[in-house]
Amino acid sequence: MAGAITARPGKTCGDGRRWALACAVAAAVGFCLFFSLGLSQPASAQFDPNSAQFVGVPQVPKVPTASSTIGDNDPNAKMVVRADELNYDNVNHRIIAIGNVQIYYKRSTLEADRVIYEQTTKRLRAEGNARFTEADGKVVHGEIIDLTEDFRDGFVDSLQLEAADKTRFAAPRAERTEGGRYTTFQSGVYTACEPCKDDPRKPPRWQVRATRIIHDETEKMIYFEDARLEFGGVPLFYWPYFSTPDPTVKRKSGVLYPKFSFTSQYGGGVSVPYFWALAPNYDFTLTPLLTTKQGLLLQGEWRHRLINGSYAIRAAGIVQANPGAFESRTPGGGDPGNRQFRGNFDTTGQFSLNNQWVWGWDGTVVTDKYVIQDYGLRTYFTVMDPLKSGGLETVSQLYLTGRGERSYFDARTMYFYGLSASDVQGQLPLVHGVMDYKNKLAQPLFGGELSYKANITSLSRDNADFDPITQTAFNNGQCDRLTADPTVKSRTDCILRGMPGNYSRASAEATWRRTLIDPWGQKWTPFATARVDVAALSVSPETGVGNFLPTGDSTVGRFMPAVGLEYRYPFISVQPWGTQTIEPIAQLIVRPNETQIGKMPNEDAQSLIFDDSNLFSVNKFSGWDRIEGGTRLNAGVQYTAQFNRGGFVNVLFGQSYQLFGQNSFAVPDAVNTGLNSGLETSRSDYVARVAYQPDNIYTFISRLLLDETSFAVRRVEIEGRANFDRWQLTALYGNYDKQPEIGFIERRQAVTGEVKFKFTQNWSVLASARYDIEAKQINQHRFGLGYIDDCFAISVNYLTDYNYSGTTTTDHKVLLVINLRTIGGTSFSQGVNTSSNTPGSSGSGLF
Repeated sequence: MAGAITARPGKTCGDGRRWALACAVAAAVGFCLFFSLGLSQPASAQFDPNSAQFVGVPQVPKVPTASSTIGDNDPNAKMVVRADELNYDNVNHRIIAIGNVQIYYKRSTLEADRVIYEQTTKRLRAEGNARFTEADGKVVHGEIIDLTEDFRDGFVDSLQLEAADKTRFAAPRAERTEGGRYTTFQSGVYTACEPCKDDPRKPPRWQVRATRIIHDETEKMIYFEDARLEFGGVPLFYWPYFSTPDPTVKRKSGVLYPKFSFTSQYGGGVSVPYFWALAPNYDFTLTPLLTTKQGLLLQGEWRHRLINGSYAIRAAGIVQANPGAFESRTPGGGDPGNRQFRGNFDTTGQFSLNNQWVWGWDGTVVTDKYVIQDYGLRTYFTVMDPLKSGGLETVSQLYLTGRGERSYFDARTMYFYGLSASDVQGQLPLVHGVMDYKNKLAQPLFGGELSYKANITSLSRDNADFDPITQTAFNNGQCDRLTADPTVKSRTDCILRGMPGNYSRASAEATWRRTLIDPWGQKWTPFATARVDVAALSVSPETGVGNFLPTGDSTVGRFMPAVGLEYRYPFISVQPWGTQTIEPIAQLIVRPNETQIGKMPNEDAQSLIFDDSNLFSVNKFSGWDRIEGGTRLNAGVQYTAQFNRGGFVNVLFGQSYQLFGQNSFAVPDAVNTGLNSGLETSRSDYVARVAYQPDNIYTFISRLLLDETSFAVRRVEIEGRANFDRWQLTALYGNYDKQPEIGFIERRQAVTGEVKFKFTQNWSVLASARYDIEAKQINQHRFGLGYIDDCFAISVNYLTDYNYSGTTTTDHKVLLVINLRTIGGTSFSQGVNTSSNTPGSSGSGLF
């Protein structure tokens, strides 16, 4: 058989122009792919140019072994023969089956136009449209199939083999020996691609053509000799020898695919991992990274799965040849990377106690904050979404979590380690313990539902964390850690994000509510809550801290009861086109004033966004450290139109009123939470939501915050999505008013968009960008082109990303990913005109 594999028709193939592009991209990574395939498993496979044999390749006997009698392994096994005609040739000692021959034996089937059984040699010879289906699902096609009588050994002319995992072999001649352990394909080809539906004679997407292919079913390995990789029938790469596990293997010891990287600090780097499958439930991976400037870095990973869970341990280290190469990236010097030994150690694990309880841990130790990013030691973070940004950190924690039918429990202790240049480790909290518990009683109480929850938190911080809230304070560094003048670290210019010292708090809350519907359809929901908090503080007298919190040791307690009533009266109108519902909503909450404001730190309730999602919340603060007080009325109206042919419109408009007592949102704490939120006045700003979904293609939603006096837009978010047959479009516009009292000095306004277009069944493109309207520039973007089918995938992306080592800068990268199903793949990234210190990530993996 010369040419491509021509097994049964499958998926439609593309034209030559498509594959011209695929081949061009593949050629660009030929050098790396050469090593990827050339060093694939097992590790002992090497080519000896001075010998006719290949080291590590099993030596296959040229002559089949002596056959056994029928039923060697099973004395009761029967061979069933079906045919249109059965002839006995007593002279030549042959039995000939003719016409629609089917032979069944030990869950294997041999089919052909004609089968000859040689009684002397005890062999079966199938001729004409021969098809042999093995017990494991593999299907062998050929013009001639010659087997021993027990289907163990034999050879096939014009072979086409379809394995159960949709891989295919083809060869002019193949031979099975040693009871079917070895299958040798002479001048064979191998692929995991479906043949072209329109023309099965066309070459598949990719195939490996070799002088000899040996499949060892005992070792589950495939060996290729004198092999070349072809894309669309065009040979691109050549290897004298390589091997790979067969597609049924998920774990096997051997060399994994190499990874390549480059940075200005360590130069070029190549790592070749070696994987040991020591047992079905544990393994070890050693990954040496050889760099041109800094020397050898060693990485190791141990993974172990037990009956009730699993854990992993990873470690890495390097003695740097030129530590000073990292010094130039930090203004003023003192870069953490300027040290001889650098490395990290981390571990993760999780175990089940029973069906409802699990416990586990995460732990990380590093020599310095930049080592993970500088050497790509662990995927603490993947390639970041170009439309998002944020700092980097590791979290070491020990936790216990349980869930019941109506309850939840979580307890953990946490240590945060900052990895970006802006992180000051002493300003990050050490969480000694945090516990959350929630429960809802199954039985009603006074006809209503009773639920309760509790929280215990204990943490400490070495240094105060101040943030500037004026441009002058920002420019002059008045809120910096080293500023020694307490008069400039005041509420006028700064906020206290984190208090120095020790803080412990215990809180508990119970809620009862019941919904009643009267004869007119009005919904009345009375409710009652009671909350108690007790806190112990030991605030360090650091510079300026006394302007925000009382320093020294103190104990603070507070109690907040509340009763309320929520009213809803939906008016429903049925029309020929659908249903309309107008629903007025009012919620009255009566409670005393919030106490101890400014005497307790605010660690977990610093984020407050007043919108439609919390308009009718009893407590609009996000955490436990603040509790809303005073008598308040929340009111609004909701309109919904549901169309008979699908789709809906939903509109909500409302406002919140402080009726009596002190407004919690107008009284600042150490971080000014509540100020500039829209709730700080007796009549809040207006919140609105408009959602429209006419069908399953379009979705539109908008949220607004309008000034109470002028109706000026203080905050607006508009999001639209469209999902067509081939198009996916997403757009988001955000406009946020300045909030100087919580640190946002200027108005923020931007629009992001993403477009995905699948212009054929296999090809797609993607583009996304964020445009900063205030700065009048595009600050993040991504463009990508990708191809994927049943056996092959390739994508090229150009994107912007953030680098947090040294200084926070924007990186521009080109990322190429290529995968061949069952063979493997690799990825390569390269910075473009950037001062990035993050290594170009690369790796590989199976589909």
